[in-house]
Amino acid sequence: MPRLRQVVLDATDAQALAEFYRRLLGFRIRPGDPDDWAVLLDTTGVPRLAFQRVPSLPPPTWPSGPRPQMLHLDLTVATRAELDEQHERAIALGARLLADNADDPEEPLRVYADPAGHPFCLFVG
Repeated sequence: MPRLRQVVLDATDAQALAEFYRRLLGFRIRPGDPDDWAVLLDTTGVPRLAFQRVPSLPPPTWPSGPRPQMLHLDLTVATRAELDEQHERAIALGARLLADNADDPEEPLRVYADPAGHPFCLFVG
C-alpha cells in the first residue's frame, strides 16, 4: 500500500504560508527548496505539510457558496484553556476566525481561515 507523505496546499505565496504554519505548529521549513515550493518537517524530521505556488487562488467560501473547500486541516489541543491560548496565537499569526463553537460541551472548536483562505479547525480532542 502507498504511504501518505504529506498534504500539499496551494498558495500564491508558498513561502509565506509555510511560515504561517511553521509558527502555528512549531515545525521547521526544509532548507533548500525553491521559492515556489516549501515543505514543513515535524520535530522528528518527517514531512507533514508542503506548499506550492500557484498563479491565483480564490479562497473558499466556507461553509457554503460558489467555491467550496476541498479539504481542511484538523488541529487538536488537550484542554479548553489551550484552545483559548492557541486561538490568540492563530489570530496574532494572521488567521481569520470563521466560526466559534468553543462553548460546545461535547466538542469545543473554532474554525479559521489561514492567510491564503484555507479553512482549518482547532478543537479540544
